[in-house]
Amino acid sequence: MAFFTSEYECKLDAKGRLVLPAKIKANLPEVSGNELVVMKGFDPNLVLYTMMEYKKIHNKFASLSDFDAAQRKLKRNFFRSVAPVELDSAGRFLIPKGWIDHAKLEKNVMVVGAGNTIEIWSPDLYEEYLIEDNDEYSDLAKKFLDE
Repeated sequence: MAFFTSEYECKLDAKGRLVLPAKIKANLPEVSGNELVVMKGFDPNLVLYTMMEYKKIHNKFASLSDFDAAQRKLKRNFFRSVAPVELDSAGRFLIPKGWIDHAKLEKNVMVVGAGNTIEIWSPDLYEEYLIEDNDEYSDLAKKFLDE
């Protein structure tokens, strides 16, 4: 299982390619090879999955019923927001134009290890989605992690 942490300041090139930071790339499982999946996040960001992690979430969405309108709508919107990408020999991958627009990415981006996934953010938007108040951070940890 891949395990990603920390945050990295990176740059998109003129073609919309991103080089994964060496520490992130080193944690990619060998079974994923050069294949990854990038998804438009629920926030204004992108989420990068290893193929193994993507298959877990794919199976959940694929099992939704085609006979229920709400499930069809969710399924349709999920699969239209997903794109397979491949790392080239330089460790870069091309981010589709629509995904760049969704996350409002420009030249500078933040690459953030988020456990079993990697998030890609516009630096300005990333700051807006962080917890700045230590009490709020502590309260959320207690709410969701305290047994």
